[in-house]
Amino acid sequence: MQECVVKNIGLRGVTVADTKISFIDGEKGILIYRGYRIEDLADSSTFMETAYLLLNGRLPDAWELDDFSGQIVQARQAPEYLYAGLKNLPSKADPMDVLQASVPMLAADDPELSDESREANVRKAVRLIARMPVVTAAWHRIRNGLEPLPSDDHLPHAANFLWQLTGTKPDAATAKDLDVCLILHADHTFNASTFAAREVCSTRAHMYAAVAAGVGALSGGLHGGANMRVMEMLLDLENVPDVEGWITNRIEKGERIMGMGHAVYKTMDPRASYLKKMATRLGESKGLQKWDRLSKLVEMTALAQFEKRGKTEIKPNVDFYSAPVYHMMGIPRDLFTPIFAISRVAGWCSHIIEEKFGEAQEKPMLYRPTAEYVGNYCGLIGCEYEPMESRSAV
Repeated sequence: MQECVVKNIGLRGVTVADTKISFIDGEKGILIYRGYRIEDLADSSTFMETAYLLLNGRLPDAWELDDFSGQIVQARQAPEYLYAGLKNLPSKADPMDVLQASVPMLAADDPELSDESREANVRKAVRLIARMPVVTAAWHRIRNGLEPLPSDDHLPHAANFLWQLTGTKPDAATAKDLDVCLILHADHTFNASTFAAREVCSTRAHMYAAVAAGVGALSGGLHGGANMRVMEMLLDLENVPDVEGWITNRIEKGERIMGMGHAVYKTMDPRASYLKKMATRLGESKGLQKWDRLSKLVEMTALAQFEKRGKTEIKPNVDFYSAPVYHMMGIPRDLFTPIFAISRVAGWCSHIIEEKFGEAQEKPMLYRPTAEYVGNYCGLIGCEYEPMESRSAV
């Protein structure tokens, strides 16, 4: 019998397409959007400017940014039938399931759904970027027996989300910090959710179908959700007298430390480095230094244990420090991953547009990978069909 070996499990290391949107050097800890270092964008840009950059391939001038931001504000209001639908859902529904279900509902309201020009797809992207935070905030209020709040058109993107989520206008510093978080999460090359979105749109499905696929991929435990589990770990450790012993024992048993390690980075995730400083600043400003101190203690202990075992490539990833950051902002844990989607939708839409209108002619029109068959009689003959009365019980 011929032996069949499955190669390239998970497509790790397999190049499937060209992209001009983002670049990662995992050895050096570098992340670039359209040629710009993530650190420079986090220091000097805004999420609106970054979203424009991802969608259009260049930074906007002042008029273009003002116009783009105005389009986002004008597109914020979701259709009434969507709010009615949310009110009919069980209050225990997972926010990521609700968000994924909402994307096709938004598609039904898009007047340009069937227009596949590049210009129309950019406008669809604007509507999705504008409405994803609105849906997330509305669901949080509805599940708590509250009415969704109208958008405040005077507030920028991140600040308006916090307002619609909590009913309180955020202070400028917290709103700015969340805006930076959105920049840091906006794109990350061909991660699982981005590849899912590109694969779906390669069938010539519309943007909403592809984004819904991205949300679905992000809802999986191996992609999104890690920062929620990091915060659950920190909450469990809050009253543990020997944190170092707890971490060491867990590593000795071969169990994971949530937020540690990355599929691409072999050094500290550059986004984590930025969020680590943000956690310190938030802890000081909000009197919640215990979460900053605890996070750093877990990191220090885990890195020391990994180094002893020769696993020096395992470092904190973006989820490790985004967890205490979001927690100190007062954001519920089960909304951590939806906030990831609120940011990443800018990257998904940019990749969808690139997939639809990219320059690489050698890329297949439809993603259709092959697989090695390893079932019965692999590579030889098929099984002989037996009538029901002739089959023996298994």
